[in-house]
Amino acid sequence: MSPAPDVVRSAYAQLTVTDLVASRWFWVDMLGFHVQYEDATHLYLRGTDELTHHSLVLRQADVAALEHIAYRLRTPEDVDKAAAFFTELGRPVRRFPAGDGTRGVGEAVRVLDPLGFPVEFFHHIERGQRLIQRYDLRRGAEIARLDHFNICTPDIPAAYAHYTSLGFGCSETIEGDDEHELYAAWMYRKQTVHDVAFTGGDGPRLHHIGVATHESHQVLRAADLFGSLHKEHHIERGPGRHGVSNAFYLYLRDPDGHRVEIYTSDYYTGDPDHETYRWNVHDDRRRDFWGNAVIPSWYKEATPVLDLNGTLQPVTRTVLDESTVAVGADGLG
Repeated sequence: MSPAPDVVRSAYAQLTVTDLVASRWFWVDMLGFHVQYEDATHLYLRGTDELTHHSLVLRQADVAALEHIAYRLRTPEDVDKAAAFFTELGRPVRRFPAGDGTRGVGEAVRVLDPLGFPVEFFHHIERGQRLIQRYDLRRGAEIARLDHFNICTPDIPAAYAHYTSLGFGCSETIEGDDEHELYAAWMYRKQTVHDVAFTGGDGPRLHHIGVATHESHQVLRAADLFGSLHKEHHIERGPGRHGVSNAFYLYLRDPDGHRVEIYTSDYYTGDPDHETYRWNVHDDRRRDFWGNAVIPSWYKEATPVLDLNGTLQPVTRTVLDESTVAVGADGLG
């Protein structure tokens, strides 16, 4: 088997949206993303800490969906390794010379991975102006950077095995009492809790993208801003404290229903002897450390994904469903 490419981190997501003006209001005015580039059909956005051209691309389309998620690779040679790795797995692979793919991104490989997700791998990306101390440009929730992707898949062990083969470590899991009952997993390449997480459910679907702020008051400010404008219906869940990851969070839905988590206060995972922390599915602190209820939409609703031809992917039903485990405030079963 060809060696896996050396993944550095989660890099960007590209979503299709049905109203680019409404999306600009949500992601730029309310969340505080910086506009790096825009035209009649695209918005390229990044957070204040990010030196890359973008971490989120929004494209006008007839259907709201995930177009692809993307990981940055260590070297230009890793792009070739990604192509060989997924070709040997028998997965659809497309190569994009520099200038032919996403704006600002160099040579890239886009694949449909074994879980059914469109995933791009690249090394080169244009740099953006340093905005870390441009406090005069900050607005809304003052988003600092993209942190992670969370994907819905009916086969969590398969997702875990695939990302392990790509060199990802595992920070935390949710497991049942019986062997092989894996309900969720959080996996990383950068030295935080995760670059990707798996939520058990019908899939492939995108559960959410996670974006980081520096401080918890910025998470609270986001909630206050939506409430003050009578737009509180965009708030789906939280604010709260996760058991898994320890993060302070708020979940929002954009005008098309795409879910975003505003996220802060997780922890370092870079030590070589870092151990996976395993939560039991019957511990009602796993999803919210304070035991607050997880509403049904959070478990059941997610963004559909496109294949490499832009066609909506069929969804496979899940067998192991965490939302049916009736415990504490999570008792939805």
